[in-house]
Amino acid sequence: MKNLLFAVRPLALDLMSTLVFVALSAITHDVFLATGVAVVAGAARVAWQMARGQHVNAMQWMSLGLVLVTGAATFLTKDPRFMMGKPSVVYVLVGAAMLERGWMLPYLPPQAREHLDDSVMIRWGYVWASLMFLTAALNAVFALATSLAVWSLFIAVFPAASKIGLFAVQYLSVKAQAIRNARRGEMEANARPRDLLAA
Repeated sequence: MKNLLFAVRPLALDLMSTLVFVALSAITHDVFLATGVAVVAGAARVAWQMARGQHVNAMQWMSLGLVLVTGAATFLTKDPRFMMGKPSVVYVLVGAAMLERGWMLPYLPPQAREHLDDSVMIRWGYVWASLMFLTAALNAVFALATSLAVWSLFIAVFPAASKIGLFAVQYLSVKAQAIRNARRGEMEANARPRDLLAA
């Protein structure tokens, strides 16, 4: 769980600037103030990491670049849809990274790996990639076809709720399968001595 949370941290931090934009837009009804604060928040996060001597990975640089580009486009065109569309780009990139075969295998505890075939987690990796692409598509639809208020509700609820829901389903499913496989293995191990005695 700790490793999985570490892996999704860049995505969560990227959503922080989006949620700052959403919250300020809702409170102040000033899209440009919200955009400015979101841009500053994105830049401050990277600057803080650099000041502390922490490594800034490619995903974080990409996220900062997106905040700056979409923020500038919002200011120049006076159209908030640029900031609203930014999460779609991020989710497509994360989904593409999740298409790597077996990316979830390192997050499986060693005791569970004894009772599960790698194909189980490989399939779940593709399910997670599909959720990222679905979220990207839905965000684009909400950003282009609805109001800022409706989009704000979507972006504040769906991404987090869908990830929590999928994580819960995956956890329970994988755990149940590992338990079934472990019990089957014990039954087979217990049956072998009797088979040898019968022979």
